[in-house]
Amino acid sequence: MRLIIAEKPSLARAIADALPAAVRREDGALVAGDTTVTWCLGHLLEQAPPEAYDPALKSWRLDTLPILPEQWKLAPRPKARGQIAVIRRLLKQAGEVVHAGDPDREGQLLVQEVIEHLGWKGPVSRLLVSDLNAPAVKRALSRLEDNARYAPLYRAAQARSRADWLYGINLTRAWTLIGRQAGNDGVLSVGRVQTPVLGLVVRRDAEIRDFTPKPFYVLWADLAVSRGRLRAWWAPGEGHLLDDQGRLLERAPAAALAERLPGAEGRLTKLERRDKRQAAPLPYSLSALQVDAARRHGLSAKAVLDICQRLYERHQLITYPRSDCRHLPEEHFAGARRTLEGACAGDDTLRGWLAGADFAKRSKAWNDKQVGAHHALAPTGKTADPATLSRQEADVFRLIARNVLAQFYPALSTREVKAEFTIIGELFRARGQEILDPGWKPLFTTRDEAPPLPPLDEGEACRVEGAGVEDRETRPPEPFTDASLIKAMMNIARYVDDPEVRRTLRDADGLGTEATRAGILETLETRGYLVREGKALRATRLGDALIASLPEAVSRPERTALWEQRLSAIAEDGDAPAPFLDALVTDLRELLGRADAGRLRQSLANARGAEPAARSGRSGGKARRGTGSRSASKGGSKGTGRGGAGKAAKGAKAGTARRKRSTSS
Repeated sequence: MRLIIAEKPSLARAIADALPAAVRREDGALVAGDTTVTWCLGHLLEQAPPEAYDPALKSWRLDTLPILPEQWKLAPRPKARGQIAVIRRLLKQAGEVVHAGDPDREGQLLVQEVIEHLGWKGPVSRLLVSDLNAPAVKRALSRLEDNARYAPLYRAAQARSRADWLYGINLTRAWTLIGRQAGNDGVLSVGRVQTPVLGLVVRRDAEIRDFTPKPFYVLWADLAVSRGRLRAWWAPGEGHLLDDQGRLLERAPAAALAERLPGAEGRLTKLERRDKRQAAPLPYSLSALQVDAARRHGLSAKAVLDICQRLYERHQLITYPRSDCRHLPEEHFAGARRTLEGACAGDDTLRGWLAGADFAKRSKAWNDKQVGAHHALAPTGKTADPATLSRQEADVFRLIARNVLAQFYPALSTREVKAEFTIIGELFRARGQEILDPGWKPLFTTRDEAPPLPPLDEGEACRVEGAGVEDRETRPPEPFTDASLIKAMMNIARYVDDPEVRRTLRDADGLGTEATRAGILETLETRGYLVREGKALRATRLGDALIASLPEAVSRPERTALWEQRLSAIAEDGDAPAPFLDALVTDLRELLGRADAGRLRQSLANARGAEPAARSGRSGGKARRGTGSRSASKGGSKGTGRGGAGKAAKGAKAGTARRKRSTSS
């Protein structure tokens, strides 16, 4: 019997449907002739807790750190034992095994660690499926490879998993224990991704809190020209007191000029026109969808992920949602019209947009070279029944369908006009935009655009009809929201000064993954480090204190860049994982040496931040089971272990009964 082990049930169904024989369902598997297809549910295994290596490590003590396993162990996730038993039974009957994890680093780890954990010693082939359409799956089945080719990818993913465990377990225990010495009873969770995300919010809040508004002044003039009217703005010269952005810092010069302007005549001395064409936004990745849904519908990242899971699993209206890709397989283009006609049939708005689509157009969205483990989110072609969808589900489905529909609309064509007027020896500027062809734009906005400038000719005369001075103030940066924080995690390179590190982070996936970003925000909120104030995400006093007490490198994203460099060398160049892990251990020892109860006590005393919502006696957010922030959906997800330490926190229950012990739980 040939056994194919897929990463998830949806992939297993697609594989089974592409096999030539009829498919029948068995417990935890699908059978088609002499091939059985079973599946994982995300990660079925996780790094074993410290007490699996030594029962004494169940107690948290500073003198046991760092915890460094000599022989690494894996343990079944609590809800995965049943499926592991199914795979173990099927492996005993198999003559060959096919690894059908996603074609990426975590997908390689997810299935292979199960195969090795269950002791399979026979041959293993590799099936690479990035498109669940039946023709694409059939082609992939005809091109099986030797799984040994992907050993470096597996070693890199395994090293990442172990490194996250070492980092999260040891730093979480250290800071939790010195936290108790400093008077904090809860678990202080530290993680390679979770903590830099918290650091972003803490630093932004500090910028807002410490911001001092500064006044500046702007002068406008309403001008009559030969074919209309417009408003222009004074551009004060260097002889005036200006800030680094050219803003006027004294009111008097603007007020004096404003008195002289009414009735004054001038001339248009410089005119620039520039025509631009802008293609439609690409179909969504999960993170891009979370950003837009937060802005347009006020949905949290977690809510969007949960809605997408329902649209995918329950309603079967969209393709696999946890994708970091914004392109579609070229093979999908031929069937796009039929797919979209089905998807739009049950929604009046979508039907209206469908009527304007030109299916002879082909955008750059269809590009096999840009499709990785998964393609962009797209409708499946099934017609949505409005009676079965909640309002939020309908809103999110409409966004997903709209971005695919937009690929069949013309580009947005605009003409930007910049005009400079000279009036009584002073320079005034005006800018406008004319829409030549709205193209896809009406699908994305209903608000009125700024009016264009009237027709202008260089050298024509103008006359001032009115003028005024506006008193303004500089404004602090906006607090993070779900949308802006997810976007910051996607584009974390913007928050790094070192150009070399910035390049590495641009090439990587940012902080977290599509599957984990929403969970990281939820985890930070659950653990009492972040709190919601309307749409804003603010750091709590506890979150502020934790960041202040940690070495700066722990709360910044540069470490992710360094890790990605080393992991890429393992996956692509065949480097050994041992030097990477050895360097991490050296780094860990230095960080642990800087765990200072006095500094943490001072940080707690001086902390500034929001107060968390009322919690049932939990201080510091007792960590959840697992070595990292889990995905929000059933069955877990790839990339766990990045959020911080969790499973070991079971041994660190906060409470008055244990407060007398400061160095163990």
